[in-house]
Amino acid sequence: MNRTELIIATAVVLFIAFLLGWFAHWLIHRFVRVGQGEMSDLDTMAQQLHEAEEERDQAIHYYQQRESELTNQANQTDAELRAAMEGLREARQEAEELRAYIERQNAG
Repeated sequence: MNRTELIIATAVVLFIAFLLGWFAHWLIHRFVRVGQGEMSDLDTMAQQLHEAEEERDQAIHYYQQRESELTNQANQTDAELRAAMEGLREARQEAEELRAYIERQNAG
């Protein structure tokens, strides 16, 4: 085999390898390719996912706001309870003082 035949044989082998690679690439993409119907389904699913995420964010915001309102209401109720208990304590103390005063007046 002379030099020219070696070059031609190498070129033919490389060309055949190129054709096999191109055919394998075409074959793989032929089976993997996404159809137009599937693309519209994917677009619909993406839109639904986006809407669901927005609804979730709105729900989280609502519950955070509601939790804040309830926490404030509970704090106000606790403050009112403490004020009422303090008032009751003062009223009891005043009643005891009045009883003691009345007993001193009756005894004296």
